[in-house]
Amino acid sequence: MSQLSTCFTQNQFCVLVEYLCSMKEILPVKTEFAGFPALMTLADRVHSDDDLAPILAAQAYPKSVEKVLHFAGKGRDISDFEHFLNQAQAVGQQNLLLLTGDKLKSHQYGQDDATKRTRYLESVNAVMAAKQRDSFCIGVAFNPFKYAEAERDAQYFKLHKKMKAGADYIITQLGYDLSALKEAKAFLTQHGYPQKLLACVMPLTLARANFMVKHQVAGIVITPHMLNVLREEKEAGLMDRVYLRCALQILICQHLGLAGIHLSACHKSEEQMLLESYIEEYRHLDLDVLEQLWNTLWQVKTGQEFYPELSYYSRPASATQILKYQHLHFMHDALFESKVAKGVGRFIFQSRFWNGALAAKALLKTEFVSKHGVVGCESCGQCRLGDTLYICPETCPKGLANGPCGGTTLDRCEFGDRECIHSVKARLAKAVNQTKILKDNLIPTVPIEVRGSSSWKNWYLKKAV
Repeated sequence: MSQLSTCFTQNQFCVLVEYLCSMKEILPVKTEFAGFPALMTLADRVHSDDDLAPILAAQAYPKSVEKVLHFAGKGRDISDFEHFLNQAQAVGQQNLLLLTGDKLKSHQYGQDDATKRTRYLESVNAVMAAKQRDSFCIGVAFNPFKYAEAERDAQYFKLHKKMKAGADYIITQLGYDLSALKEAKAFLTQHGYPQKLLACVMPLTLARANFMVKHQVAGIVITPHMLNVLREEKEAGLMDRVYLRCALQILICQHLGLAGIHLSACHKSEEQMLLESYIEEYRHLDLDVLEQLWNTLWQVKTGQEFYPELSYYSRPASATQILKYQHLHFMHDALFESKVAKGVGRFIFQSRFWNGALAAKALLKTEFVSKHGVVGCESCGQCRLGDTLYICPETCPKGLANGPCGGTTLDRCEFGDRECIHSVKARLAKAVNQTKILKDNLIPTVPIEVRGSSSWKNWYLKKAV
């Protein structure tokens, strides 16, 4: 059993200290942080698309230091992940954090040739693959800091799937809204999920906050109020409050019953020592006092200081969307799910005729023409419309089928030019009483070799097996 698993089993609050694989120097690594068990965690493709892989970066550090390796699915296929799992097992690596990932810097979307699009291996699918092996402690990411109803619902729907797929622990996105952390913890309790919850924390300087706002770092909420507080502190020479505030958040997380924290941007020894000193100084305080200090430092008066201004896409599902769903649902049941349809489909597509190049091309063209204008089909070869309320996952720039990434902002896609399709799904699911589909149906990844073939033929022949 890994040290991380032992911490979870024994309810020991732990600290995962993040290191970037783009760092040129080898830094000293702690096995204890302010009295808490500590592990190092190696981030995947954060600084650039070409960062050293975490499994390789880990080799520069002592084997005695337990590590958590990140694996981001951006630009990767299930075969890439299987290779990573083989490598991890070969070196005895047990702790994984599986992420879909923010968009690649080199991401290409909207190419004429859909088979060459940049796609992402979803964390749900990665968890499903890793769970088939017994040797891993599997973590996933979750973003509770969502303030439009649909995008918040979509995040929680997908969290259900991550739990069902077999995740062992959850690490939240970086955020400073304690009410959102409390809501996430209450969600796990309400649904009886035994998985452990950790919070990502960071000593937030004005420079870091400005960088996140300027570069629109995916999924992180920095409000004008927060910037004003940080600016006032810097002008008054109160920079130590950055680390005091981080220490308070860590202690609050411990009091709230979280299993630990994921500490980002605090890998230098002097930063760690300062943060540890504040933890030691304030650890005797109870939760109420810690929260009072937290609210004082952030100048909280209304409780809305961490909420972004709600100008977003959200609106109720339209009558047209509902009618379209009902029509497509009827057509799907009649043509693909009924016994008669399955029998006829098997009979037709078992013919050798469809193995010919011209017949296969004509079939694929017919399917594309009939579906592209209606749902945005890109001939993935493994149609998942029945599990996505007939909103094609190929219309997501990352090609995500099981739910959203963490990078939306008030229902807006991380790419900034469209509404997130998973917010659309969430609103529609509520309107037609189909939220269970978005919570329960684990949608397999589409293998590269299947793309560009007819999903009609593949569907009926699969049903024949």
